[in-house]
Amino acid sequence: MLSEPTVEYAGIPLPEVEIFSHVLLSAETTEKVLNALDPIDHIRQINMTGESVPKTLNSGPAKGMPNNHSERKVIKVGGRDVELKYLVGAFYIELDVEDEEMLEEAKEKIRSACEATMPRGFDLAVGRYSKYRKTLRDYK
Repeated sequence: MLSEPTVEYAGIPLPEVEIFSHVLLSAETTEKVLNALDPIDHIRQINMTGESVPKTLNSGPAKGMPNNHSERKVIKVGGRDVELKYLVGAFYIELDVEDEEMLEEAKEKIRSACEATMPRGFDLAVGRYSKYRKTLRDYK
């Protein structure tokens, strides 16, 4: 049984659900997925990773010029504006659950939301994928 997170949250390994998309998602699909996940209980935070879409070009003859990529957009998630900086390929969803039953319930709701919004497929796994306490690298 997992304990309640403290205010400072340091050192408590809460479970995470990794959703790994079979394709990089468009801004529109990412917005649909996040809005489908937003009302699910016990989600503490959602982190996204994928291919970077920088604001300015980093190399080539147009280095420093604005990047007019069609997928670099501001999307609406739960009524809030979120600047999308990636072609999203994976979501890491940290859950604030107290026992296995709550974890399974949240996992099934997340799976249903993804099945409804990610038609090209995805893989879903439960584990701990992000750091939750300082490591030696943090003391440089």
